[in-house]
Amino acid sequence: MPSPLPSIEIQLKRLPHGEGLPVPAYATAHAAGMDVVSAEELVLTPGGRHAVATGFAMAIPEGYEVQVRPRSGLALKHGISLPNTPGTIDADYRGELKIILINLGSEPFAISRGDRIAQLVVAPVQIASFAEVDMLDDTVRGAGGFGSTGV
Repeated sequence: MPSPLPSIEIQLKRLPHGEGLPVPAYATAHAAGMDVVSAEELVLTPGGRHAVATGFAMAIPEGYEVQVRPRSGLALKHGISLPNTPGTIDADYRGELKIILINLGSEPFAISRGDRIAQLVVAPVQIASFAEVDMLDDTVRGAGGFGSTGV
């Protein structure tokens, strides 16, 4: 049964080292993120970072971005995350999608070709502009910053 939610098409170009790998896909009917897999094998040492190849490039429609997010199971069980989460893939980028992973755990973490390494979330983009003013409106919080609303 097709989803009642709005859908867009994202063109995907498979690169030679991505042959045979699955395209990003939703694991369940109500998943917000599509699982994306590694196109390479490596060991991520504790504290180490690596831009992991996915084996594809894509053309995101104008007005959208693709956000790259960590997989919760990898984060909880192994300390594997993204140092720039969520990462943003802009609509005008046409290079290979690479997922920057970091090992925040205490053990080396092996990644095999085909392992699910992150999630991709498609999101609309809202364009904004800034207007310089001499004064901002008052709020209850005011200039209260980090931790000012309690713990």
